[in-house]
Amino acid sequence: MKIIWILVLVACFNGVCLNGVTTNETTRPPFVNIGALLAYDSTIGKVAKVALQAAVDDVNSDPSVLGGTKLRLLMQNSNNSGFLGIIESLKFMETDTVAIVGPQSSVTAHVISFVANELQVPLLSYSSTDPTLASLQFPYFIMTSRNDLYQMAAIAEIVEYYGWREVIAIYGDDDYGRNGIASLSDKLAERRCRISYKEPLPPTATRDDITDLLVKVALTESRILVVHTFSSWGPAVFSVAQHLGMMAPGYVWIATNWLSTHLETNSPLPSDTMDDFQGVLTLRMYTPDSELKRKFISRWSNLTSGTTGYGPNPIGLSTYGLYAYDTVWLLARAINAFLDQGGNISFSGNSRLANLRGERLHLDAMNIFNGGKMLREKILQVNMTGVTGQLKFNPDGNLINPAYEVINVIGNGIRKIGYWSNYSGLSVVPPEKLYSSPPNRSNSSQNLYSPIWPGQAVQKPRGWVFPSNGRHLRIGVPNRVSYRDFVSQVPGTDMFTGYCIDVFTDAINLLPYAIPYKLIPYGDGTDNPSGTELVSLITAGVYDAAIGDIAIITNRTRMADFTQPYIESGLVVVAPVKKKNSGAWSFLKPFTRQMWGVTVLFFIVVGAVVWILEHRLNDEFRGPPRRQMITILWFSFSTWFSTHRENTISTLGRFVLIIWLFVVLIINSSYTASLTSILTVQQLTSPIKGIDSLISSKDPIGYQQGSFTRDYLINELGIQKSRLISLKMPEDYAKALKDGPRNGGVAAVVDERAYIELFLSTRCEFSIVGQEFTKNGWGFAFPRDSPLAVDMSTAILRLSENGDLQRIHDKWLIRSACSRQGAKLEVDRLDLRSFWGLYLICGIACLVALLTHFLMTVRQYIRHYSPELDSSGQSTSARLQTFLSFVDEKEQEVKSRSNRRKLEMASNRNESMDNYSSKRRHIESPPDASNEA
Repeated sequence: MKIIWILVLVACFNGVCLNGVTTNETTRPPFVNIGALLAYDSTIGKVAKVALQAAVDDVNSDPSVLGGTKLRLLMQNSNNSGFLGIIESLKFMETDTVAIVGPQSSVTAHVISFVANELQVPLLSYSSTDPTLASLQFPYFIMTSRNDLYQMAAIAEIVEYYGWREVIAIYGDDDYGRNGIASLSDKLAERRCRISYKEPLPPTATRDDITDLLVKVALTESRILVVHTFSSWGPAVFSVAQHLGMMAPGYVWIATNWLSTHLETNSPLPSDTMDDFQGVLTLRMYTPDSELKRKFISRWSNLTSGTTGYGPNPIGLSTYGLYAYDTVWLLARAINAFLDQGGNISFSGNSRLANLRGERLHLDAMNIFNGGKMLREKILQVNMTGVTGQLKFNPDGNLINPAYEVINVIGNGIRKIGYWSNYSGLSVVPPEKLYSSPPNRSNSSQNLYSPIWPGQAVQKPRGWVFPSNGRHLRIGVPNRVSYRDFVSQVPGTDMFTGYCIDVFTDAINLLPYAIPYKLIPYGDGTDNPSGTELVSLITAGVYDAAIGDIAIITNRTRMADFTQPYIESGLVVVAPVKKKNSGAWSFLKPFTRQMWGVTVLFFIVVGAVVWILEHRLNDEFRGPPRRQMITILWFSFSTWFSTHRENTISTLGRFVLIIWLFVVLIINSSYTASLTSILTVQQLTSPIKGIDSLISSKDPIGYQQGSFTRDYLINELGIQKSRLISLKMPEDYAKALKDGPRNGGVAAVVDERAYIELFLSTRCEFSIVGQEFTKNGWGFAFPRDSPLAVDMSTAILRLSENGDLQRIHDKWLIRSACSRQGAKLEVDRLDLRSFWGLYLICGIACLVALLTHFLMTVRQYIRHYSPELDSSGQSTSARLQTFLSFVDEKEQEVKSRSNRRKLEMASNRNESMDNYSSKRRHIESPPDASNEA
């Protein structure tokens, strides 16, 4: 009896007894319950139902997948009702379900995800692709197909690829539609595009609702329409659009993947239905080709025998069916890993629901899945290959390598024009072939095949038109008081004339479309209006554009887009000038003092260098010291006129002389030209030399009323406000400049060159001093990202190329020349900065020649004097004196003395040899015979 009790205790210790469900670590359960929530009669649901059942059958038929455990699939029909979907989902929580495949609807998924979080039951949805479902708020919701965030990124890149900037969004007014369009807006904003008009439709929209919506859309500017909805009423949008003539050339329709799903599931559709979709671009989740996919596609006709899709046609296989099939396999792999790791399929009551026990809803029957957290982790760790390709989750909980096919609806079918992937963007190459290469998102690498647009158009639509709502383009025009040659209102009318108006009129006439517009004066007619304030009214919506003498400056470009400049007009300084007569010392003016000093110095240096190089060879460079000094100076300065009489003999001397004569030629020519200008051209002088001298002075400065010049002088150049005086009319300019700063006037006026040139055309006593110190131009202003700004820029360029822009300029701005037109301000004196390169070359040539001459002299000295110095034992000072004497000697004398020395040494050597020979013969001769006797 004790043995029996021990066995019972061991069994209870090893087993788990919770709420009637008991498993143990060594024995797998025979069945695991999984649920599926879908709408049986929906486009996605009818395909998913078949795919889910096929996947369960395939898993259960292969014992190696779950080790003998089988899946028990419980399906519930939501009947396309969010309410019923919630009710049916709650039923799964009462039946010990470890996971739910679904829900099919994103709206239902938002509600059920809260329940799943509480009861720890994973939701695996192949069709709820709302981007907000992938947030950290719903950890138990797992998206097993592509997040709509990537689909919206693909649409944004298509819009940018074709150069469009604004789109209109038509969407279902529910969580799925609103959140998808919000993601699209974010992705467009990343590319400086935007949704210009949003038009939601209720989930139960009627044909009348759609008609009213599209009539509003037709009155807007953009012709790029994105339709993000369900296939239940999505086709009705295109049917109404066809009826309203909105499938004509010029329109662009982009549908999210509901359209490709509709076409795949119900193909072939009747020809009149297909006519509604002609030229539409749509997306389809990309699934790479594989053997698994081909086998499943070949089985599909057998799996769907006896079922029908659209009319009598069989149900077609869509990508949602492929992902539904893989979702079951992914869940099976995760359950197998869960059981292999000792996971227990057990449930426990929720203490929060205990207080509801006895209520009629029986909510307390819902149990917490104790292994839910572990199973969720195993799901996210799955790495398998299915019919849709590799299934693996990234750290964000989304499947890796998101990609879509870009499809163009043509005729009775579809045509693939490219791919989009999060890795490489738009391409005509399948994404898996690009994964092995580094990502390339440059503009040149983005490609799509050419589609056929609505209305059988082959040329890319412009993407926008002027609204056909009868409203004219409101264009603000400055109502100027001064310089009315640029822009002015005809008194008593609403018409404007002037240079800027003619440029605008000619440019707008070059556009390939008509623009209804109305010119509206801005300003009170007594003061010049501010161009910056006029541009700001575009941002405020008061005007649709602004034209006139509007300078393109930084702070204005932050408020509006500008066209190509049609006239250059930087800031300049204009000041009074006086005639300057040439004086007795005018011949010194071409060069600055520094230039004169360096030039004289080089004359002397070059003369000295040539003297050193010629002294030992040329008799003309020898003689008494006084004569040699005169020779150096005479030779140097006579080269200015090429009248030197001394001939150079040495190669080094000729080399230096050639370089120096080239320098003298350049200097002489420059001096002659500058002196000629000083003596022959009328010279004007002004105490103001330019903007720098104007800033350093404390004198008042004039500027045009309403111009940006005042802010520029204060903010950019740091000039005090008290120094600035506002001037309205050209006559005010002239009076203030004539009076001068001592009589209540100004020292100079700072204004744009276009105004100043017109001002100076009849006022010779003033002139522009210094250089133009800013570079800008005038353009027409339009709202940010307005396509009209681009088209108008193109038109202005055409005016420039065909000469019309110059013709308009000559018509309005050319005046009779001032009598001092040929006069110049003081000519800038020639500075050393313009010639230092020549002097550098000459200096290097002199140094090289001197160094070479010194080395040759030392070598000659060693060769002629080395033996004598070694034998004499002279001191260093004596040797230096000897070397200097050698340098002063003529080279020919040195050579002659050296030759004589050599002859003397040879003669002495021969005499010594003769004496030696005679002595030897005397010693060796025999004694006389007489002596021997």
